[in-house]
Amino acid sequence: MTHPRIRRAFHLIAAPAIVALVVAFYFRVVSVNNTTVALTLLLVIFAISAAWGLLEATIASLAAVLGFNYYFLPPVGSFEVDDPQNWVALTAFLVTSVMANQLSARAKRRTQEAVDRRREVEGLYALSQSLLLSGSARTASQDLVSRVVKILGVTTAAFHAKSAHETFRWGPDDPLISDDQLLADRDEALIDRGRGLAIVPVRLGGQGLGNLGLTGVLPSDAVLNAVAYLVAIGIERARTLEEAGRAEAARQSEVLKSALLDALAHDFKTPLTSIKAAVTSLLGQPRADAERELMTIINEEADRLNHLVAEVLEMVRIEAGKLHLEKRPQDVSEIIGATLAELKSVLHDRPMDIRMQDALPAADADFDFVQQVLRQLLDNALKYSPPGSPLTISARAGEGRIVISVADRGSGIDEQEQIRVFDKFFRAREHRFRVPGTGMGLAIAKGIVEAHGGRIWVTSEPGQGSVFSFSLPVHRGEMVS
Repeated sequence: MTHPRIRRAFHLIAAPAIVALVVAFYFRVVSVNNTTVALTLLLVIFAISAAWGLLEATIASLAAVLGFNYYFLPPVGSFEVDDPQNWVALTAFLVTSVMANQLSARAKRRTQEAVDRRREVEGLYALSQSLLLSGSARTASQDLVSRVVKILGVTTAAFHAKSAHETFRWGPDDPLISDDQLLADRDEALIDRGRGLAIVPVRLGGQGLGNLGLTGVLPSDAVLNAVAYLVAIGIERARTLEEAGRAEAARQSEVLKSALLDALAHDFKTPLTSIKAAVTSLLGQPRADAERELMTIINEEADRLNHLVAEVLEMVRIEAGKLHLEKRPQDVSEIIGATLAELKSVLHDRPMDIRMQDALPAADADFDFVQQVLRQLLDNALKYSPPGSPLTISARAGEGRIVISVADRGSGIDEQEQIRVFDKFFRAREHRFRVPGTGMGLAIAKGIVEAHGGRIWVTSEPGQGSVFSFSLPVHRGEMVS
């Protein structure tokens, strides 16, 4: 027999025994009137009810009624009652004691409920405070499970995290919390207080994060739901902090990388300028053919390095948000004409098809930067399309935007690579070893277009060529008709 059962049996025996002692005391030792006896017995019954409970107080009430009747109501020594008034007094005594027991038990129950609610609120507060100590999402799951056990006083807790496909347990192994129960998709909690088992779904914003299992003395349903919500908040907070930390580390890495590239580019630019100046001076003097050929190579490679350094500096400025645009109303046809004139030497054998919409409005743009974007797209079209194949430049307006496109008849771009073609340093597999380049040109073009408030994209089909397009905002003073 367990200790609580022994204690309950002792209380059930002691309650009538105490009443018997009071009756014997007044009957044998001190002679008082019946009213004093009745009040004393009522006080004893109240004390028993407050200390031990309703059942013990009810047994004590019955014992008191019998004792009071037998020893103090005439005829004494008998359970018979001659005077009807004594029947009324006896009934009143019994009713009063029972009602007092009920009220006392109710007050005691309410007090205990208030204490339990206070403990639950304190536990929830402590659990919410402990969320601030959570680390990564994984360690947060394990920490929260252990804190639930310690703070709520349950025997075992287990949490299955859906995203990590991992189960975290704390406390002794309990077969009541099986893996099947933790892995099941649940919309409502499974609570079996008879077995001391609860499986509560952990959800946040309609998204299921997993299931929380508890065994032992369970708190109220409201507390179980609150605990599940707090666990969800703790895990999501840890995940958000983890992602924020990674994002900040990535940002710091980009800042450091940009600073390093900027420093290296400037360090390269100074000696390249000196090399360029020296080789240009030497080429201006009479030289043997062999020497002139070597100097020409030096001059061309110096130009190539200068172009590479310029691209790096441009990329650094774009990533640092230091691209300063001088936006004015620009005639798109002038930008296209200036770019074609600049590339005349490399476009001489290419058929060009220029398609301009009539009455094209002015673009709100920086002339030089937009020309750089168009030059990059034409340079790409020249590199990745067959010699002598036609190129098409078109410009049209609509919905407050001007769209400029460059179409070629090259080999096209694979659909999976179209998504990454504007990424920094990306080169298509088919061309990365056949066509020279750094993979920064389109990334720079994208940065310039986005700085204008536009966007750049590509449509392509392998074997059919590619069309690179970018949009610019229309100048406010000239709306599209």
